[in-house]
Amino acid sequence: MMKSLIRMRMSSHDAHYGGNLVDGAKMLQLFGDVATELLIINDGDEGLFCAYDKVEFLAPVFAGDYIEATGEITGIGNSSRKMLFEARKVIAPRTDISASAADVLTEPVVVCRASGTCVVPKNCQRNS
Repeated sequence: MMKSLIRMRMSSHDAHYGGNLVDGAKMLQLFGDVATELLIINDGDEGLFCAYDKVEFLAPVFAGDYIEATGEITGIGNSSRKMLFEARKVIAPRTDISASAADVLTEPVVVCRASGTCVVPKNCQRNS
């Protein structure tokens, strides 16, 4: 199966709530970017994200965290593409030590999982 991965640092602009907590919607935005890449690789077109079947927020994300978002196409229909996504925290800030300290996590923390469906209209599929 085809896979994609992106890694981003959550900034203070991503923090939406007190304590520098990042809005869960940011993980869905990352999944949308992963889905777009997968569709371009698979079909030569960005396609459209139709729906999430399931979304699980499993751990908090804070400004300064590095998040690795992955996705894979798990099913291909005539125009639909089923996908699975996972976001993991791989680096966390250590503000208890200093303003710029951070740790690479020995075990990434899964912060979000989701599944969804994207569509690429038949007339837009170039890599068939």
